Amino acid sequence: MIQDNLLSGFPRAQLMSGATPLERLDRMSERVGIDLWLKRDDLTGLGFGGNKTRQLEFYLGDAQARGADTILITGAVQSNYVRSAAAAAARLGMKSVLQLEERVPDMGPEYYDSGNVLLAKILGSEHMSFPVGEDEEGADAALHARADALRAQGRNPYVIHLGLNHPPLGALGYVAAGQELCRQMRDFEAVVVPSGSGATHGGLLTGVRASGVAAPVFGVCVRRNSALQRERMATVLEKLSAILNVESPVSDNDINVWDGALAPGYGRLGPKTQTALEMMARTEGIFLDPVYTAKTFAGLLDLVQDNQIQEGQKVVMIHTGGVPALFGYRSALVGN
Repeated sequence: MIQDNLLSGFPRAQLMSGATPLERLDRMSERVGIDLWLKRDDLTGLGFGGNKTRQLEFYLGDAQARGADTILITGAVQSNYVRSAAAAAARLGMKSVLQLEERVPDMGPEYYDSGNVLLAKILGSEHMSFPVGEDEEGADAALHARADALRAQGRNPYVIHLGLNHPPLGALGYVAAGQELCRQMRDFEAVVVPSGSGATHGGLLTGVRASGVAAPVFGVCVRRNSALQRERMATVLEKLSAILNVESPVSDNDINVWDGALAPGYGRLGPKTQTALEMMARTEGIFLDPVYTAKTFAGLLDLVQDNQIQEGQKVVMIHTGGVPALFGYRSALVGN
């Protein structure tokens, strides 16, 4: 079993405000027919919260250890990651350079100037644009070119990579989160989490298994179909095991991915996603975001309907935050 102190060998910036709440959704439990709990990682405490705060503790800890004064990161236009990175950099006295990819076509003007984009501007970030949404290596190369220019000006930049050929330091944050969840509750029978880059899903799965809990962890695909995401998860888990320098507690059979709520694609608000978003708001007064958590809840509902999650089971859904992105989807949610 992996112990908490295994993570102590990694530099870590203190960004979390403490353990996030785990709360039962009474009305939704009755409505869906399961014992549903929500792990409130939308309440991580920094810059509108969200799961990326956990990941950034390790990336920015590494950046601090290297004496960096500027961080560079890539994400979609309404990326929660880049907004969180800008907030974390501000707290630590660093500058931030955010490279925004065009991943979501046919969006209205509010998508480009509200929500996370507005918050990042308030935080004083430098913005770059990258015209392709599915070129991780190209996006990383563009950041390195900007880092070289900053280095020539006497700055000490640190790149948070997008591509899979780099160590997934951010996943360490969710190893810690999985252990935190198991300290709060050990008798859950399933966990449901968004699965995009793989860092949150892979880290959480590792932390849960390392804590000796065998409940299935379902990753709901938010960007790729299940076949592609399963391949990505295998790579992330292999690399995570390597940086932890331990034998992975996760087997191939532990990688559960579900893409039934993915359509019509990343960042696109399909009928299942919108129904799930409105259902959570109108039943529990809790907002989900269109890109990750609404798709995750839609996936949970599918898993219940498909009997992969059975009636009456105790289930934890990870709320990874991202609520500021809602404002970028005004037209899609309520029309013009």
